[in-house]
Amino acid sequence: MPNIKSAAKRDQLAKARNAANRAGRSALRTTLKKFDAALPGTDSELLAHSYKDAIKAIDRAESKGLIHKNNAARKKSRIAKAMNAAK
Repeated sequence: MPNIKSAAKRDQLAKARNAANRAGRSALRTTLKKFDAALPGTDSELLAHSYKDAIKAIDRAESKGLIHKNNAARKKSRIAKAMNAAK
């Protein structure tokens, strides 16, 4: 437990940021799982929609600093490859 008021505030802010970052990463993983679930199906409209959502989620996570830019590029490359293979 911090003894200094500013240290207590830092601790509180760190906990809030940690929770927000965890929620953001979880949302990204959920979106990617939805894309993976849409892959085996033959519904190209659903696949295209989930692909667009996945790309958007990856870019959002990258811009917020949740994932590294190279990690984002790798994820986008892999889902693009999967998308093209499914067509």
